[in-house]
Amino acid sequence: MADNYDLIVLGSGPGGYVAAIRGAQLGLKVAIVERERLGGICLNWGCIPTKALLRSAEVYHYMTHAAQYGLSAEKPSFDLGKVVDRSRKVAGQLNAGVKGLMKKNKVTVHEGVGTLTGKGKLSVKQGDKTVELEAKHIIVATGARARDLPFAKADGKRVWTYRHAMVPEEMPTKLLVIGSGAIGIEFASFYNDMGADVTVVEMMDRILPVEDAEVSEFMAKQLTKFGMTLKIKAGLEKLEATGSGVKASIKTADGKVETTEFSHAIVAIGIVPNTENIGLESLGVKTERGHIDTDGYGRTNVDGIWAIGDVTGAPWLAHKASHEGVIAAEAIAQALGNKDVHPHAMDKGNIPGCTYSRPQVASVGLTEAKAKEAGYSVKVGKFPFIGNGKAIALGEAEGFVKTVFDAKTGELLGAHMVGAEVTEMIQGYVVARQLETTEAELMETVFAHPTISESMHESVLSAYGRAIHI
Repeated sequence: MADNYDLIVLGSGPGGYVAAIRGAQLGLKVAIVERERLGGICLNWGCIPTKALLRSAEVYHYMTHAAQYGLSAEKPSFDLGKVVDRSRKVAGQLNAGVKGLMKKNKVTVHEGVGTLTGKGKLSVKQGDKTVELEAKHIIVATGARARDLPFAKADGKRVWTYRHAMVPEEMPTKLLVIGSGAIGIEFASFYNDMGADVTVVEMMDRILPVEDAEVSEFMAKQLTKFGMTLKIKAGLEKLEATGSGVKASIKTADGKVETTEFSHAIVAIGIVPNTENIGLESLGVKTERGHIDTDGYGRTNVDGIWAIGDVTGAPWLAHKASHEGVIAAEAIAQALGNKDVHPHAMDKGNIPGCTYSRPQVASVGLTEAKAKEAGYSVKVGKFPFIGNGKAIALGEAEGFVKTVFDAKTGELLGAHMVGAEVTEMIQGYVVARQLETTEAELMETVFAHPTISESMHESVLSAYGRAIHI
């Protein structure tokens, strides 16, 4: 006889486990199914462990530049194995934390490979054992995996995905990073700071192509200044692993093909949703290019089947998945008769994006170009960190804040930041957009001094010709 639940969540990443907890908080009987480790890719192999690596690189960078702060550090060095071990311990600690949260919220955990076998039915197979589960509602939160190059699949030795790049057995001497999105630039930044000779190849006309053009331009100058080689409007024609490295044929912007040898290559060209072999086809769940089609609440076209996170498409961000998990769990509780929850559809325009490189990048809303394409008449403010006392005191005076407003209404259309700690500061603008704040409220807000966040205030003032410190 099948175990019966109100809600089953397939996948325990930042979308899945949050959905399970929220469902349990609302009084639902909840189960979660996970084939690998609780916490999913983000916690175990993505967001969290990469930030631990980047923190080590940041500290190492400060050690090698100690003289700039009046300090001395004799011949700083690092042990790559210990750097990786710290990262894995951080991931392990958080994995244990998710296990504790499941227990605390009385969410039943089923370990194994889950497959939808019918409406409201799901089987979980682990080894020779299969468990049958049933639920009124099922949330698919199976996430995504790294996209391989069709002509050079990752081997974990010379050609890496993000997963291999997180647990290197040796330090690359000359590294090729294919793709300049957030993942590519973060790994490029990490390995560059740790001493590798890094080259980044990007097909688009600029790095970090989803960011505001001025941010991309600034980042290109900074990364070049830090010693990276950036090849934009360039395509990888061939990548061949050898006994001692990889040989890459790169078609540059002028149409010429250059062949260069590297010790290692990281492929960061996007993701593939995990929608195969989980039973979606037999139920008639609609997908587009592998991603599950949903409405703003996570509903699919099949009653009782929901989907959240990377499996539903861009933006492929953990915090987007978590928020979708809450929305879906509340919508399910509402459908089951809870009259005290009032979920709101997801607004993707208020999802912040962050790149944890050196320098950091953060943004929310429309870029200046996108705002103009959408027909807005805009007012744009910009304030450089060199005008901010705290940034100068920290030795982090490279960066800026840019804000884009609707000239007619004062609506904050977008905010774009590059520099130290901007991934922490962006939330101020996210809250402002969520509350539908205009320039008037932002101008009247008091920002603590001295903080880098004062640059946010000055950028708003700048858009209306009122900047004080520049």
